[in-house]
Amino acid sequence: MEIKPFQYKAIKACTRCIMDDTVRGITFHDSGECTFCKIHDEMEAKFSLNENSAKELEKLLTKIKKDGKGKKYDCVVGVSGGRDSTYTLYSAVKMGLRPLAVHFDNGWNSDLAVQNIKNVCKKLNVELYTHVADWEEFKDIQRAFLKASVPDAEVPTDWVIFSVLFKAANDEGVKYIIHGHSFRTEGTTPLTWTYMDGKYVNYIHKKFGTKRIKSFPVMSMLDYLYYTFIKKIVQVRLLYYLPYDENLILEMLTKEVGWQSYGGKHHESKYTGFFQSFILPRKFNIDKRKLHYSSLIRSGQMNRTTALEKVQSDPYIGGTETLEYCLKKLDLTHDEFEKIMNEKPKLFLDYKSYYSLVRSMEKPIKWGTKIGVIPDTVYRKFFKFNL
Repeated sequence: MEIKPFQYKAIKACTRCIMDDTVRGITFHDSGECTFCKIHDEMEAKFSLNENSAKELEKLLTKIKKDGKGKKYDCVVGVSGGRDSTYTLYSAVKMGLRPLAVHFDNGWNSDLAVQNIKNVCKKLNVELYTHVADWEEFKDIQRAFLKASVPDAEVPTDWVIFSVLFKAANDEGVKYIIHGHSFRTEGTTPLTWTYMDGKYVNYIHKKFGTKRIKSFPVMSMLDYLYYTFIKKIVQVRLLYYLPYDENLILEMLTKEVGWQSYGGKHHESKYTGFFQSFILPRKFNIDKRKLHYSSLIRSGQMNRTTALEKVQSDPYIGGTETLEYCLKKLDLTHDEFEKIMNEKPKLFLDYKSYYSLVRSMEKPIKWGTKIGVIPDTVYRKFFKFNL
């Protein structure tokens, strides 16, 4: 199968980072800076790395330890084998927490990802729970999202991880889920690049899939409300309170827990690497490197000129071998894949979801953000864009 060359397409870019007008919903202010820079500055103001944030972190850690007293674990931490989740687990342990490491195996783990997870859990003496999906079921839901022609084809994995974490926390009687996201290195993903909720996932699977899901949870809105407001399970972004220099963290993890790099952001999954570097740029004109590099620019870890030069190159380096491997694993012929790639791109707005309902609940969601039961990123992601 011929691999067509990637072409960088944008007319207007932010004057501070490299996010540009290929992102639906982006706005540029009089200064030339974009929506995402504004969101970053708001997050930086709220989670500034100073004496106050150190006190807030200590207060949070004290509460987690107190609420977990007498229990086997005081929190759960999602692990993928990637750098961010590994550093999050490492930091949680070093701060005196007693986490249960939770991993969702969707059938796409690279050997390196599996080894990284085993190494860090062994080094830190942390118990690991792995929820394994039936491959035929998960393949069916991934194929459904590809056929839906949306840029959210990673959502089945993301939402199920989310669902598995809440279920594990509930099963263990744990009140805290610790995530490995850092806005300083990952930014805020555009809503039109990645949208997810249980209704959206189930609708697309019902419309384009063929199998019944039995081997993994797909959390509904009622499930989420139950876990959040009845069971009072809180989501914590630990890395918001910590300095995060990618090069220093990479060096430290390599030395301390034997972590090994994959050569790309979120490429611990073979499918993620393929989807983000091949399908997204060629079909949707979406380059996830812009998001990553832009956050590094804002946090002073990358030069804007360097970032612009880097995104001129093709993000896909897997060649025909990776392409053939992914198509074979998904049971897609070349003709079927060509049809998927040539299908008109759509958005989550073209399918049923809870989006309209969520938009109508701005005040309750803002309140939930203030009391800590809803992450800041949820409010900012849903209410900072004009779609």
